Amino acid sequence: MDFLTEYNLTGLAIGIATFLIIGLFHPLVIKGEYYFGTKCWWVFLLSGIVSIAASVVIADLFWSTLTGVWGASSLWSIGELFEQRKRVEKGWFPRNPKRETQA
Repeated sequence: MDFLTEYNLTGLAIGIATFLIIGLFHPLVIKGEYYFGTKCWWVFLLSGIVSIAASVVIADLFWSTLTGVWGASSLWSIGELFEQRKRVEKGWFPRNPKRETQA
């Protein structure tokens, strides 16, 4: 952490980590909808609430920010999960033939 602060790289590191976190949630939403449908929305809700609460109590700015980004991305993913269901219905993404209910 001292290296990031000393060379004014904290913002860049936060930006790169934010990009990676958001990029991670894209396949999580797709795979979550494929295997579980929209029933897994509560996992994203729980992750978002816990992460945002943790970001408030973490004192370090770097980790607090990344935890907040994780929480916001989790909450955003709830909406994306339901949008993904619509994309599957339109045929833009494959439907899981092994899942009995598509809800």
